[in-house]
Amino acid sequence: MENVVGDRVLIAVQAVNISRLSTHPVPTVPGTLIVVAGAGPKDSNGAGKSSFIASITALLGDEQWRFASGAKAVSELLFNAELASGAGARQWASADHGYIVGVFGPPGTDSFAPPPAPAPAEPVASADLTLTDEGEEDSGELFEVPDTSGGAITVWLKVNQEAPHLEIRWREGVHLAASPSEAERVARADEIWASLPRSAGKRDVVARDLTKVLYGDRVRCVSFLSTSVRSKVATNLLSQPLNEISPERVFEAIAALTGLDAELEQEREARRDEHAKRVRAAQAADRLAEFEVESKALLGTFDRRDQARVRLAEALRCWRGRQARKLADAAAKDELLAADLDRHRAASESAAEEIALVKAEIATLREDTFDRQVSQARKELAALQARGTKLDADRAVAENSADELRAAIPALEETRRFADGRDVPAAEGELRQAGLRLNEALKALGVADQEVSSARAALDDAEGGPAAAQLDALSAAGVGATGLLDALDVAEQARDAALPGAGLRGWPHEHAVIVDAARLGEAARALAELPGSVLVSAAGVSVVGAFDGVATGREARIKAAGQRLNRAEDAQENAAAVVREAEEAVAEAQRRLEGARAGVRLAELEARLAERRDRLVGLNAAIEELAPKVAEAERQAGALDFRARTRDMEIERLDGRRQRHESERAQAREQEAKVTAERESLRLEALAADWGGTVETAREWIAALPEEERPRAAEEWWRVAERHFDQALRDTFPEEDAEIPEELAFLLSERGGSTAREQATFAAVCGALASYLRGQEEYEKHQRRQIEAQVVSRQRDLAAAARGAEEAAQSTAVHRAALTAAIRARLTRVAEEFEKLDTSYGGYGATLEFPVPPAPADPEQRWQWRVTPKWRRGEGQGFVPYNRRANTALMDEKAVKLVCAAAIASSGGGHLCLVLDELGRNLGKEHRREAVALFRRIGETYGITVIGALQDDMEPYAIDACGQYVKLRRSSDAMPYNEPPVIVGHDQHAERVRALAAYVDRGQPVEQPV
Repeated sequence: MENVVGDRVLIAVQAVNISRLSTHPVPTVPGTLIVVAGAGPKDSNGAGKSSFIASITALLGDEQWRFASGAKAVSELLFNAELASGAGARQWASADHGYIVGVFGPPGTDSFAPPPAPAPAEPVASADLTLTDEGEEDSGELFEVPDTSGGAITVWLKVNQEAPHLEIRWREGVHLAASPSEAERVARADEIWASLPRSAGKRDVVARDLTKVLYGDRVRCVSFLSTSVRSKVATNLLSQPLNEISPERVFEAIAALTGLDAELEQEREARRDEHAKRVRAAQAADRLAEFEVESKALLGTFDRRDQARVRLAEALRCWRGRQARKLADAAAKDELLAADLDRHRAASESAAEEIALVKAEIATLREDTFDRQVSQARKELAALQARGTKLDADRAVAENSADELRAAIPALEETRRFADGRDVPAAEGELRQAGLRLNEALKALGVADQEVSSARAALDDAEGGPAAAQLDALSAAGVGATGLLDALDVAEQARDAALPGAGLRGWPHEHAVIVDAARLGEAARALAELPGSVLVSAAGVSVVGAFDGVATGREARIKAAGQRLNRAEDAQENAAAVVREAEEAVAEAQRRLEGARAGVRLAELEARLAERRDRLVGLNAAIEELAPKVAEAERQAGALDFRARTRDMEIERLDGRRQRHESERAQAREQEAKVTAERESLRLEALAADWGGTVETAREWIAALPEEERPRAAEEWWRVAERHFDQALRDTFPEEDAEIPEELAFLLSERGGSTAREQATFAAVCGALASYLRGQEEYEKHQRRQIEAQVVSRQRDLAAAARGAEEAAQSTAVHRAALTAAIRARLTRVAEEFEKLDTSYGGYGATLEFPVPPAPADPEQRWQWRVTPKWRRGEGQGFVPYNRRANTALMDEKAVKLVCAAAIASSGGGHLCLVLDELGRNLGKEHRREAVALFRRIGETYGITVIGALQDDMEPYAIDACGQYVKLRRSSDAMPYNEPPVIVGHDQHAERVRALAAYVDRGQPVEQPV
């Protein structure tokens, strides 16, 4: 059964337990632009627009849901209580299944009469009914339609949380769940599903057969969906400026719209199959190579064991050679050691005789009389040298002291001249008298200084006087005035005594000033800054009238105070001159005293200098007398020292000779003991026993060897034997964890630790290994025959796998060539439709450029094509690539036309539904209305149903330009489901929408908004 829907078009859709969508059926008008808006709690978000259009794409078999893989992503559309209402998640349960129901009717009908409403007394509780033009409920038709299309059909998609995620059933006529409430419609949907016949006999059609069974593999829907409902989102040519989309993403968008995705996936599957067969061929080759490697390793093991047998025999022969060489070498070495022993004994006796002779000579030279003479001469020389050193030191001290005394004399003589013949007592008396006169002069100067200070204070008091501040302020203002107290003429000698008694001191008398009565106001203004000033006038507080002159008492006081200050300053100057003279007299008396004291000191120095000169004369005489004695003592001590050094050198030479002879004797004795020990360590008897014969037979065996082996030493024989044995052991057991026979393993463990233990167990371990190799020889022959048979079989398998890989490669090449032609044809058709749409709707022509890319080497990588849209910007101009700078309106217009061209090319002449999420999201405000209107015109012209979900900002532009308007509503986050949708049909579609709405809502007692 294929193409159940046929040429019918979708005229109504109902969602049950799909996201938060209301279960109210939604009529759709085919062949025009249907816009889906939303009204959520805050804005259009949260109303379920994306889920609504996604459910339509699943119903129409959009291949982007990957139906061949089970369409698991569709189950994500089921109602989720936690996502639908955060707080309500505790009250509502998530749905484990839901339904997407679609009513498909015949195309080409433009007007419909609404069905008769049910009688109020007999409400219809079920929408599982059909309606004929006479109102009967048994024909399965929604409204009167021509009979050529077979009438309406209802398709039910059951969406399951668990696999199978999609199950499909259908029935002729209209079968929708209609009841007064959401819960009843959900329950009614389960009942209707149970009543529908199974679509595939005993089972239902599932996701992988949906498109084939319902639509006959015809493309009925292409879409651009958002990430909120799809895990894989194709590039939306309308979601961003066209010139910001790369050519690869442009091809992906066109492939999604034209159904090339499936063909590209088939090409990738072919490459995967080719790759898998190549992998199988490679695996067969690997298995053969691995077996050859394993068998080669096993054969190599067998070969190594054969070689081990040869090497083991060679190891035993070398071990025999080692024993012969050791015995022959030990005998030869014993003969040499016997000769060395005789030579060392003779050398020891000769060295002992020489030692005795040297000791006698040394004893003769070491007699003690000469040593005593040398010691006495050295003592006498040391005593004379010590005496001479002391005399030199005393002379140096005396010379230094005399030099210091002579250096101090000139300064004392210079100072002595200031005494002027006076002695020290006379000079001290003059200094005391001068000091007394200086003290008297200083006292007189102090009295004069005090008088000057007093006179200067009196002058300052006379010049300032009472009311000085007031007088200064009035003088600055140009007002003539005088102090009240200054106007009173009091005798100088009676002023201080009279004023306190008269009560004139203090405020207000001292601050009172007398001014002219005519300038009294001006004076008051001048003294405004001096609170407490008193202006005296004729009335008592102020004197009215002008003064004939200024009182003169103040000038008299100032003059008297000035004369007193002059007299005090003259007396001060005279007193200062007397002080200076007294100070000079004191300084002169001090110099005379120092000169007198210098004369006394000079006499003392001259006496001490004479004493030092006498001391130097005596010391020089003693030094001259001692010098010959020291020289003679040095001569005698030098001669004796020379003789002593000569004797010591001879004794030292003889002692070295003695030591050398003693060393020779000790060395000879040591060598004698060593040779004796070496002879004992040769163990000739034990070596002869190991060889099993005498020294002569061992030498004869060695002489019979080949010339290259004859000079080989015993250690070399051992190394060769050990090397052959180790190689034989490795050839027998090449792996470290190989299983070794217990006896052999024990002997090998006993060999470790030292070379001596290895040599002691060598014969036994060789015997154990030889026994094991003899036991394995027959088994290895059988294994060689089995390996040869296996290699022949695996070579046949490899040849078959290689033929399969080659055939897959040829098939992939053929499929790729056919797919290339199909893609080019599909893109060429898109380019042609792009050209038609552009020239039909205001453009100058457009095309697509799509070079054929090489197929990727990686089987998992998608075959990436590049599509570059181009268009003309003027009549007769060349094509310009889309990524050149252009105005926004032009980009938006070309994007809309390209999407529609791809949709038209994919329809194959049948009806197509183009579903767009976020319609016009990237369009500028000034171009949105034109772009939406262009969608509608193209859809109605070419019979394409364009369903677009939009945001709030697009709604004003789309509501007037669309053919049908659907608004999904949800007013609160606390509501898990939407409210009934608002549906508006424009122009000639209004009657059809009302007819559809009246029918699908006939089971509800409450009228729904239309």
